[in-house]
Amino acid sequence: MTNNKRRKLYVNIGIIVLILAIVAGAWTYLASSTTKAKTDGWDKIKQQKRLTIGLDDTFIPMGFRNKQGKLVGFDVDLADATFKKLGIKVKWEPINWATKEQLLNNGQIDAIWNGYTISPARKKKVAFSIPYNHGTQVLVTLSKYNMKSFADMKGRTLGLQNASTADTQFSQYGNLLKKYVKGKPSKYDTFDKAFMDLKAGRIQGILVDSMYAGYYIDHLPDSQNYQIITGGYPTDETGVGFRKSDVQLRERVNGVLKQFQQNGKMRTLQLKWFGRADKGLK
Repeated sequence: MTNNKRRKLYVNIGIIVLILAIVAGAWTYLASSTTKAKTDGWDKIKQQKRLTIGLDDTFIPMGFRNKQGKLVGFDVDLADATFKKLGIKVKWEPINWATKEQLLNNGQIDAIWNGYTISPARKKKVAFSIPYNHGTQVLVTLSKYNMKSFADMKGRTLGLQNASTADTQFSQYGNLLKKYVKGKPSKYDTFDKAFMDLKAGRIQGILVDSMYAGYYIDHLPDSQNYQIITGGYPTDETGVGFRKSDVQLRERVNGVLKQFQQNGKMRTLQLKWFGRADKGLK
């Protein structure tokens, strides 16, 4: 065998070995991810006394940064109080909301707790806690447009958050708002960016959760310039999202949430952040 042929042989062998290593690594990763997804993680969480919750840290008033940069909000208070009773410390992890279920099931976070609406589509990917709050989708626009109903959005541009409940229900209930707006809605990774575009006139309306809309507008210096319009979107139930394998974690959180609903803790937090208590909770 000549030197050139020998070199080519070694190169080919090296390539084959590299490909096999990559394939083996991929299978190992997939096997690891599958194992994580099928394992109840409560014992590990209890031992470490720590878990990670994913959130959009601009979602007012559920979880957001105050002027000092501290993470605050209704869900932050509720989750911290829940896990304090369970002897677990919460690590809050800001995430891309569009990838929340993927991050959960890959084990990068242990729960989604951030005004997370319960829906049939999401139930296929995660296991929800009992509902602990209710809300609905509303249209936010500027008072100067003098809109009275969804029909006044005819020919105008709408904004909403990508992969949010607003995103889903805009298409699902197309006879409410979709039939009026111009083209496809502008999609944002966070709602605060949508409000910036609304103020700048790049869009004329935002479809958003009623809790976010009410709190956000009330805390703006020019709140009188904004208007909230309702139009028939259904009432949503909010819950905590867990991996389907984390049965014990979900059961323990459900137990504390039930306690908070019975002893008045839930009502206290709702009054603090929403100015009202959810009478629809059971």
